[in-house]
Amino acid sequence: MSEKVCSPLRTDAERNRERIVAAARRLVSREGLGVSMTAVAREAGVGNATLFRRFGTRERLIDAVFLDRVEAHHRLVTACSDDPDPWQGFADYVRCVCALQAADPTFVEALTMTFPAGVVETRRAAAARGALGLISRAQQAGCLREDFSDRDLTVLLLANAGVVGAAGTAAGIASRRLVAQMLRAYATPDAPVTPLPEAPPRPALYHAMIGLIRSRPA
Repeated sequence: MSEKVCSPLRTDAERNRERIVAAARRLVSREGLGVSMTAVAREAGVGNATLFRRFGTRERLIDAVFLDRVEAHHRLVTACSDDPDPWQGFADYVRCVCALQAADPTFVEALTMTFPAGVVETRRAAAARGALGLISRAQQAGCLREDFSDRDLTVLLLANAGVVGAAGTAAGIASRRLVAQMLRAYATPDAPVTPLPEAPPRPALYHAMIGLIRSRPA
């Protein structure tokens, strides 16, 4: 059979795969990892047979949904761990995680969920241990406050999510400013902190506050 005849079939199959993964991401974001394969097929507009032919099991589908994010987090932790400067490695990690969250608000799901046994869970757990190592290394170097906890990073991600969701056109600038200010709060007097990035323009913040107020239930 010619390549020309086969190509449309492969294109359709890839399109179905992308549709299924996108649908699964939406449902997992709303309902968690317990979402059923039937619900994913319905959301994607494909039959159960197509879904199972592409992925076989729910675990393989979950892996497909989160693998790119988990791998991105793992690469980030590895790169920051390789930095010879413990504070720089920690600070770069915090800045990059918050930037990834700002670009994709669901990114942190890959950091906080525990997945079924498989490649994704193995990589997620390894990255989580690496992130704890970044904290410990910066504290041992005397640059990060001893009372800093990994839970403080979770609090920062919650705050960053709120800023990104409310700041509108100033979201990127506001997020970077928030993260820089928090890094200063986490640092000891000996840490080599960097200058603060610019603050968001007042008009943008004003409009963001007005939008936030108007979005609240009466």
